[in-house]
Amino acid sequence: MKKTIIVSALLASSILVAPLFVSSHANAQSNWPLLGGKANSNQGLTIDPARGVLTLAPLLERTTPAVVNISVSSTVKIPKNPFAGQNLDNEFMERFFGERGNPFRNNENGDNEDAENAERTMRSAGSGVIINGPKGYVLTNHHVIAKADEITITLTDRRQVTAEVIGTDPKTDIALLKIDLPGLTQVNLANSDQVKVGDYVIAIGNSFGIGQTVTTGIVSALGRSSFARGDLYQNYIQTDAAINQGNSGGALINSKGELIGINSAILSRSGGSNGIGFAVPANMISGIMDQLISYGEVRRGRIGVGIQDISPTLQEAMGLDSRDGALVRQVEDDSPADKAGLKVGDVIVEFNGQEILDSDDIRNAVGAVERGTRAKISYIRDGKIRTTKINVEAAPDDEDTDATATDDTESGTTPASVDAFDGAILTNIPTDSEASGGTDGVLVTKVRRGSDAWEAGLRKDDIIRAVNNKDIKDLTAFKRQIAKKDGAMFLSVQRGRNRIFVAVR
Repeated sequence: MKKTIIVSALLASSILVAPLFVSSHANAQSNWPLLGGKANSNQGLTIDPARGVLTLAPLLERTTPAVVNISVSSTVKIPKNPFAGQNLDNEFMERFFGERGNPFRNNENGDNEDAENAERTMRSAGSGVIINGPKGYVLTNHHVIAKADEITITLTDRRQVTAEVIGTDPKTDIALLKIDLPGLTQVNLANSDQVKVGDYVIAIGNSFGIGQTVTTGIVSALGRSSFARGDLYQNYIQTDAAINQGNSGGALINSKGELIGINSAILSRSGGSNGIGFAVPANMISGIMDQLISYGEVRRGRIGVGIQDISPTLQEAMGLDSRDGALVRQVEDDSPADKAGLKVGDVIVEFNGQEILDSDDIRNAVGAVERGTRAKISYIRDGKIRTTKINVEAAPDDEDTDATATDDTESGTTPASVDAFDGAILTNIPTDSEASGGTDGVLVTKVRRGSDAWEAGLRKDDIIRAVNNKDIKDLTAFKRQIAKKDGAMFLSVQRGRNRIFVAVR
């Protein structure tokens, strides 16, 4: 019995090991044979026949010269000394600081003019990627070169050159630089829409400013967002390849040496890699880069809708087949969306040929379209998909809209109140209310913390304008409407100048 077990184990191990040796011998004529297959210069992980080890060296020899170190110098004002001008340069202070070291000592003229105008040159380091060798275009992050007085790029062959800024886009954190040097190596953009979780990736950059560093890992998630400022256009590729300070602006490449993203952010408590890094995907970069080259800026468009994600409760209340899509919670008057016939409660599922799965998708898709473009938009209404054309207009600097209040009022009766949704107290809207949109609807005067109403998202001073897409005029109409349906229902809620949908049971 023991012999049988030993023989079986030996056979199993021979089966596992055999392909490695067979591959190596079968491709002995190739300098860099692939693991378990024919040699292919487009693939990264190979066996070095001279050493017999797996290596990425040939791939890196082709790609690392395209990743550059970026040194930035900028001038900043030194914060004013709060004790400047006070007579603190006395014997007591000098016992602690010495005559030269006393930080509160005035200058020789007895004033603080020098302190008022004191400046300091700051230096920082980052990374960049040569995306077009003949034209000298280098991609990096906006935050790497923001407020720079001078940008110096160092190549792997130690050549140095001053870079010119072609344009930057803070909302995607992308910047495009230009350098004038011969013989530049470039990397090509991949189709980042084809990237999948589990793909092998390599991060290259100037980690901690110590010089070019290479780390490896896989794509650990796609479509990441909402961990940074809400005004950013986010659709990050997440990777567990170590990305640290100084990697910003560096390359995230696939096993063929194609650029799938520009490393942009890390999620960390310590400031170093915790196995979660984020890269701006190549397809987003492509459109941004074209506009930076053409205009020196990104000219984003808008269609004039307020949107939100679809929660499980909203899906149930609206009778939707899935949570895919972006729910229209507001349509601005005379906007492209209004002219195209979109209405509150529609669910946008496709824009300009791109599938829309959530509110980030539609925001990114519209923001990537240049103003003046006519795009195709598909949406769900009453359970049916409708498609139409929509114009994309220029996005204003301030995207808040001013709604005009109306004078439609009820007779001045004392508002009644009702406890609804297990925790919300509702009343008629007072006749002297200055709320945008008039006095049709009901006012939330109190929400008990931890109640169903609170968990659903209702808050004090919200105004419920509609229930299940049915406009309500007052508290009586509200009570009549909520009595018509058991289970989940969705409310159109005005909060300040914004409209949102809230689903409650």
